[in-house]
Amino acid sequence: MIEYRENQSLEPVEIARVFEASGISRPTKDIPRIAQMFANANVVISAWDGARLIGVSRALTDYSYCCYLSDLAVDVAYQKHGIGRELVRRTQSIIGEEVSLILMSAPGAMAYYPKVGFALADNAYVIRRKR
Repeated sequence: MIEYRENQSLEPVEIARVFEASGISRPTKDIPRIAQMFANANVVISAWDGARLIGVSRALTDYSYCCYLSDLAVDVAYQKHGIGRELVRRTQSIIGEEVSLILMSAPGAMAYYPKVGFALADNAYVIRRKR
């Protein structure tokens, strides 16, 4: 049975392993950066199979108007079992119904997000990071 935990401290090496196992593109060789990414997040939900971290979501929010879902990753061996959907649902539960949940999707994940309640927005812009 999958267990979900809210805002539990996670080992950056384990987060990097989940990112790699999920196929998500993140700086998995830069462990200090992974640590900082999660240390500065407002909402972190993790999914566990026993002692094994198998999924994670990371969000930044003002708890009032908007929330940016920066990471949603599930180990490929555990995908298609509703774990990503549950990570999103739990994030929404924490931020409340008056807060919009927004994200940037990788091209390969575009078909997934409508399945978990996201609507495509065509009015967004981005200034890309340099590294």
